[in-house]
Amino acid sequence: MKLYAHPFSSYCQKALIALYENDTPFEFKLLEDEASMAELAALWPLKRFPVLEDDGRTIFEATSIIEHLAVHHPGPVRLIPEDPAAAVEVRMMDRVFDNYISSPQQKVVFNAIRPEADRDPYGVAEAKQMLEATYAWLDERLAGREWATDHGFSLADCAAAPALFYADWTYPIDTRFKTLKAYRARLLARPSMARAVNEARPYRTYFPLGAPDRD
Repeated sequence: MKLYAHPFSSYCQKALIALYENDTPFEFKLLEDEASMAELAALWPLKRFPVLEDDGRTIFEATSIIEHLAVHHPGPVRLIPEDPAAAVEVRMMDRVFDNYISSPQQKVVFNAIRPEADRDPYGVAEAKQMLEATYAWLDERLAGREWATDHGFSLADCAAAPALFYADWTYPIDTRFKTLKAYRARLLARPSMARAVNEARPYRTYFPLGAPDRD
């Protein structure tokens, strides 16, 4: 298998966590220059990443990659529960972290990259409100849980780890959300996420808001 990705990308980290959890062998195709991006474009013209190439199949979107791994390369860590009802909750929480943590977080970051004249302060304020509301909801939802659901480390946690990692850099999680902060700390201590974070350290200067001196 080949994974076309960049280590500083949150969605690439999401896929990498799944691969690392089960020690799944793959070739990392670092997207760092025109040649590697051209290779990616030949597989997926939109050139969004990560993209997984496996035995003639091209899988894009991190969630779909993890679903593919669960079907074709299962390991001891079942990231998608066998029980259909449990799998529904895991997939639901995956969407929460992607849509209500990662998406608003990235909106704030992308706004910072734009020229001053093209920035959207209203959109940034909306994104921060979304993050604040989702932080509060998660703080209640995760009470008494080790991971995102009661079904063990899963797809949802693969989504949560990079989402909360960068979200707390962008719009810090308030100290009153003790449950959520503790969950983020557990995710960062997980060996698969710790490896992804360490691999991304050389690229921290890319963070337009200034990477904090922590984590």
